[in-house]
Amino acid sequence: MTDKLTAPPKKEYQSFHDFPIVTDLDNFEADIAILGIPFGDPYSMAEASNDQSTAPTHVRRYCERALRDLDRYDFDIGGTLLNGEDIKVVDCGDVIGEAKDVAGNHNRSEQAMRKILSAGAMPIILGGDHAIPIPVFRAFEDHGPITLVQVDAHIDWRDVFHGVRDGLSNVIRRASEMDHINQIFQIGLRSAGSARPEDTQAALDYGAKLITDIELQEVGMKAILDRIPDGQNYYLTIDADGVDPTIMPAVAGPAPGGVNYSQMRTLIQGLVNKGKVLGMDIVEITPKKDVNGITAITAGRFICNLIGSAVRAGYFKK
Repeated sequence: MTDKLTAPPKKEYQSFHDFPIVTDLDNFEADIAILGIPFGDPYSMAEASNDQSTAPTHVRRYCERALRDLDRYDFDIGGTLLNGEDIKVVDCGDVIGEAKDVAGNHNRSEQAMRKILSAGAMPIILGGDHAIPIPVFRAFEDHGPITLVQVDAHIDWRDVFHGVRDGLSNVIRRASEMDHINQIFQIGLRSAGSARPEDTQAALDYGAKLITDIELQEVGMKAILDRIPDGQNYYLTIDADGVDPTIMPAVAGPAPGGVNYSQMRTLIQGLVNKGKVLGMDIVEITPKKDVNGITAITAGRFICNLIGSAVRAGYFKK
C-alpha cells in the first residue's frame, strides 16, 4: 500500500471561523452570536443593489486569515481566542432580505436581534450599509442606558435624506432619539460627507462628543478612552470608512487618514475592560473594492480582539 498522494480540496468557511450555524433563534444557547444583516434602507436602487450586501459572506470567507485556528497564539490578546474556556460561539447566518419590503428588512433585523439578546448572547453584527445598526439599537431598548461609540469618517446626523429617515446617513440621529442611548462618542471624523452645518450643530446641541481624526492623531486613542466614562454599557459601531484605508480600502466613500489598527485594538480592548461592551457591528464594507482580502481580514481581527478581550475580562463566566 502506497502513501496517500492527495488530500481533499481546502474547504472555505461558511460560518465565521467555522463556528456552529444556528438559524433557529427561538431555541439556542450561546455566549456570542455572529449575525449578518445584509440589507438596510437604501436611498436609491443603486444602493439597494450594491455589493455591501455580500459583505457578511466576504468577511466570513477571509476569517481564517484573521485567526488561523482556535488553538493558535494571538499576540493581540495574549493567548488563544477562547483562552481554553468553555465559551460557545455561534453564527446565526444572515437576516433574510426582501427587495419589495424594505421596512420588513429592518423589522426582521430587529426581531432577530431581540431573540439573540433574549438568549443572553453578545451580538457581533456584519453589515450591510450603515443603516443596519438602527434596528440593532432599537432591539437594545431594555438594556440601557447605553454609551454609543461610533468609528466613522462621517457623523451620520441627517434627519431625512432623499426622503428616507432610516438610512445610512441618518443612523446616529435616529440613535439620539432613543431613550436608552445615553451618550454618544463619534471618533475619527474627517473629510466631508452628507452632513451640512445644521446637522453638525444638531449633534453638538444633543451633546455628542465629536472627535476628529486630527484630534485623535494628536492626542492618541488612550486619551480619547479616558474621556469615555467608566463602568458603562457600551455599544461599538464601526463604519469601515472610519478606519485607515490602507487596512480597510473596500469602502464606498474612502478618505485619507482614519483610525489605524493599533488605535482600533486599543479602543476595543479599552472599552471591554472599562465597562461592558454589549455588542458591536462592522458595516459599509464593499467587497468588490477589497485588495487581497485585507478589509475582511481587518474586520475579522476587530472581532477577534472583541471576543478575546471579553473572554479574558470574565464576560462569560458561568
